[in-house]
Amino acid sequence: MAALLQETGKPVRVVALVGPAGAGKTSLAEAMLFTAGAIPRQGSVEAGTSVGDASPEARGRRGSTEVNLARFDYLGDAFAIVDAPGAPGFAPDALLAVAAADLAIVVIDPDPARAALVEPALRQLETLGLPHAIFVNKIESARGRIRDLLEALQPMSAKPILARQIPIRESETITGFVDLALERAFHYRPGKASERIEMPSALAERESAERFHMLEQLADHDDALLEKLLMDEMPDAAMVFGDLSRETGENLVVPLLFGSALGDHGVRRLLKMLRHETPSPAAAAARLGADEGAFAFKVAHGNAAGRLVYARAFGGLAEGAELRDGAGNPVRAGGLFHVLGDKLGKTASVPAGAIAAITKVDTIAAGDIVFTACRARRTQIARPAPGHALAITTRERKDDVRLSTALHKLVEEDVGLAWDQDAATHEMLLRGLSDEHLNMVLARLKRRYSVAVDAQPPRIPYRESIRRGATQRGRHKKQSGGHGQFGDVVIEVAPRGRGEGFVFNDRITGGAIPKQWIPAVEAGIRDAMERGPLGFPVVDVAVTLTDGSYHTVDSSELAFRTAGRIAMTEALAACTPHLLEPVARVTIEAPGSATSRITSSIASHRGQMLGISPREGWSRWDVIEALMPEAELHGFGAELRAMSQGLATFTATFDHLAELSGTLADAVVKQALAA
Repeated sequence: MAALLQETGKPVRVVALVGPAGAGKTSLAEAMLFTAGAIPRQGSVEAGTSVGDASPEARGRRGSTEVNLARFDYLGDAFAIVDAPGAPGFAPDALLAVAAADLAIVVIDPDPARAALVEPALRQLETLGLPHAIFVNKIESARGRIRDLLEALQPMSAKPILARQIPIRESETITGFVDLALERAFHYRPGKASERIEMPSALAERESAERFHMLEQLADHDDALLEKLLMDEMPDAAMVFGDLSRETGENLVVPLLFGSALGDHGVRRLLKMLRHETPSPAAAAARLGADEGAFAFKVAHGNAAGRLVYARAFGGLAEGAELRDGAGNPVRAGGLFHVLGDKLGKTASVPAGAIAAITKVDTIAAGDIVFTACRARRTQIARPAPGHALAITTRERKDDVRLSTALHKLVEEDVGLAWDQDAATHEMLLRGLSDEHLNMVLARLKRRYSVAVDAQPPRIPYRESIRRGATQRGRHKKQSGGHGQFGDVVIEVAPRGRGEGFVFNDRITGGAIPKQWIPAVEAGIRDAMERGPLGFPVVDVAVTLTDGSYHTVDSSELAFRTAGRIAMTEALAACTPHLLEPVARVTIEAPGSATSRITSSIASHRGQMLGISPREGWSRWDVIEALMPEAELHGFGAELRAMSQGLATFTATFDHLAELSGTLADAVVKQALAA
């Protein structure tokens, strides 16, 4: 293949397959590879024999959990495939890889009722400025009109969707298609190229009308074509295909084709479209600012080759080439590999536009744009913020160090993953994009690194405060031979407004307590506030040191710290403590069809609605704002997905503390005291 590219001078073009989970992206990739002769037989996702979805996690769920990469040559043109996971929790794994593509194929199924599932993919592609087309898969299961599907899709696309084909039906089954650009009819033949047939007489009138509509859409961006249509002149094939290629490549229109990956229908027609309408890699390089450099889009661990950086080499790349990482530091490229699923093929160089796996470039990270010259930078493509968390602990203490090393590697290869130590609860938190995403990470952690962990929802950082004030003396006196310990303080404790925090003052007069020991009293008071009478840190109180006494020999910093802690502990118990729970401001983005169900769910989770507004730029989507107790958020993401065909997402940020009372508070306090 490399030799062929050198002879033709054609760079490798990259096609990304995106769309909702279950639409058949990996099956389509498999069909394209088989049709192009890159693999000897067409595998199956269901049977676990596909080139993509090769990891045990993907095989187990029969769906993609990470980006799949492959390469093929078709009629003298070289292509690479980026097969992106469709589930929201896994899709970010391919975000940077999709951004590096020349063209995206949005794969959907033919049911108009499921058309809403495709909008997130379409909006993401528009944000990236990536040219794209639509492939309606599983056409054998279509029962409604393709026109109905197109009408359902159009409001979700900022660009006009341009139907390239109309179906030929026998009874209720689609058995072929009419190509509107070629003005030819074809009949599907499983495992073979579609057979050209005479144009069905029943479709002649419709074909003429649909073709004219397609030409009108193209003429919106071509004055010469518009003039021909106004003069009732039909353009020649060269003009039509030239406009299709240019307008698709410039992201002016979104062509729509249909077929069946499993039935091998329409796959060759799709491949031929890719040959003529996939833009040159120069456009993607300009969009990314990569020029003749390479764009690193993913890091992977766990392979026999060690740490791999997957990159698209816009200017070609040779083994041992001197590069600059994202920070501008020099680094030498190690071994180079072509990629086909989970299989790597060693090579000394890769041609322009190709995707390669590179070893021994430890300082290059995902998102780095690297050059052989003395310049480099990192991409500005926004990464998703992990919004779901699990608290994890190793089952064996000896695995603590291995856990840290393993998490570092997993986070490096997954842009939707993070981990940290919670400052309030001191738990180690693993953060991801959904509960499904986190469960997959835990499975990978055990399989790949042999680290077994226990996982549970994070502890809620409850707090407590007081309703009324009190005056309390605290005395610490101990005599055990030699110097003893003596500290005596009197404090006044009062509640403060919610969110006003802790304040300490002193009104000591006449040297009742020497000044050097007053900070020790405050330290003791803070010690007592770390765990109040209900078992949680105390907030929003004012403490004033008003009196006390000392001993010239036995008093010390430790004695007064202890006295302060004793006084504060006894005062808090007398000040009618009450429990506070954290409340989050929740922003939910969801299709409008699910809004009423979501608002009912918010109410059932003790939430308070703040407002509903249309999601800007989206078709029939809403943004729902609410306040919800953090204790109610665990599992809320899964509930949202169940109510919205898997589309709704949410983010939550701490807003305020609110009083919790009644049986809910009693249960929380009982659990805390038991712990």
